[in-house]
Amino acid sequence: MGDFVPPLGDWFWWVAAGALLMLELAAPGVFFIWLAIPAAAVGVLDMVFNIGWQLELVAFAGLSIISVYAGRRLLGKRHAFDSDRPNLNQRMLDFVGRNFVLGEAIVEGRGRLTIDSTIWEVQGPDAPKGARVKITGIDGLRFTIELV
Repeated sequence: MGDFVPPLGDWFWWVAAGALLMLELAAPGVFFIWLAIPAAAVGVLDMVFNIGWQLELVAFAGLSIISVYAGRRLLGKRHAFDSDRPNLNQRMLDFVGRNFVLGEAIVEGRGRLTIDSTIWEVQGPDAPKGARVKITGIDGLRFTIELV
């Protein structure tokens, strides 16, 4: 088997670690760093102990699993924070619980509501134009409303 797979050597792991770091810079997200760290560690192990390529691959696989798992736990805790604007990218959620005046009548359970010059579809009980309604929820891209 050694004839088919040349010995990887410590330089291979340093080059692999560098390539993974370059991928980390080029690709969005944080993932390749957790593979670059085990590659560099295997390079150090190979320099110190001169291990065979089979053990290098096993060490890289094991250290990669540990590194990715540790990285996910580390970043999971770091990004789990309370925001002062929790609905920043979910604009519709900002309107739930608020009252508005209908600009158009709701007929057969469907209608439209204008909020800040944006027209939103609504569903709820039939109501005439000018009725006060409260947004109680969201169903897909449609507000659920009730009469106030």
